[in-house]
Amino acid sequence: MTTTPYWLGGKTELPIPGSRRQGEPDVTIIGAGVTGLSCALTLARVGMAVRVLDTRGVAAGASGRNGGFALRGGTPAYDEAVASLGREHAQGLWRLTETAFARMLELGGDAFRQVGSIRLAASDDELEAIEREYEALTADGFVVERVARLEPPLDGLYAGAIHHPGDAGFNPAVWMERLAAHVVGAGAEIVVGTVNPEALPDGTVVIAVDAHTSTLLPELADVVQPARGQMLATEPLPTDRYGIPHYARDGYDYWQQLPDGTLLVGGCRDHAFAAEATAGDDVTSTVQSGIEALIASLVDEMPTITHRWSGAWGETLDRLPLCGPVPGRGGVWVAGGYSGHGNVLGFACGELIGKALLGDVRRELRLFDPRRPTLTAGP
Repeated sequence: MTTTPYWLGGKTELPIPGSRRQGEPDVTIIGAGVTGLSCALTLARVGMAVRVLDTRGVAAGASGRNGGFALRGGTPAYDEAVASLGREHAQGLWRLTETAFARMLELGGDAFRQVGSIRLAASDDELEAIEREYEALTADGFVVERVARLEPPLDGLYAGAIHHPGDAGFNPAVWMERLAAHVVGAGAEIVVGTVNPEALPDGTVVIAVDAHTSTLLPELADVVQPARGQMLATEPLPTDRYGIPHYARDGYDYWQQLPDGTLLVGGCRDHAFAAEATAGDDVTSTVQSGIEALIASLVDEMPTITHRWSGAWGETLDRLPLCGPVPGRGGVWVAGGYSGHGNVLGFACGELIGKALLGDVRRELRLFDPRRPTLTAGP
């Protein structure tokens, strides 16, 4: 048994490409996850001198510790986004992630399996909720499908489902190795090293550490708060049942089966909300037992568990990320707070900041403005 993420195959981190620049960079990016590398690639491709700095290495945080779901949109379901943001902003958010995911496919190739994702309803109320999302997406021209019939054992566990055909399952380690290779190939450097929170590097700095945002920007401690997700991997199953990524209970349960039969299952964070409000990478018996019970409901015979691990992300009150200049910190930008939906949205936000630093300020930055009032609970 290991607590190293399944994706890393016994390694504690991905190898760092050997790339060193002379002199000081034009932009320093702190965080070698999907956001930091996306931003670095955007800048380096046009000749900017970029240094990516991370205390643990490429994909050592949530980008290498997640469940391998590449989902478009944001954390709120599409109908909820329409209600809270307005139709124009909701459409813009969805299209932003569709465009970003298309670029991820170009860069990552067969690291992705574009088989879609399935949102399941664990209750009649949740069934009504997914029907509202279906109707809202359909009304605005986005492709979504009702699942006509669930196969056993899902037919006895869930009330219905919808299929998002544009989503994908992916291998985070393969994806991040390829993205890092593109970054180095474009001329940026990736360095393992510590950062003094009280003395950030000079010049333009991008903070892209999601769950650890408040470590470097303590003034954002009440804005971006950490949350931990735990997972299990099992030995390969004899039959292929869950080759499409599945999620239920508003995302508190999720699973997918890899081409070799390995079953990856995560969630149950709501079994211990207080304990899971952390940026630590430990696993706990309470949540792990909940995941084991979920596995037992999905398969005929409990398989051997081979991996247990966790990863942390940043949560915001309105469940939208921060992406933009940090108030009161000249030259410092932040991207994070993806609320568990950062695999595609994080890549998109890295590109948004990179383009803004090049003078191309996209309108989506207004939606993710770190100064927006919906980030705080009251006056």
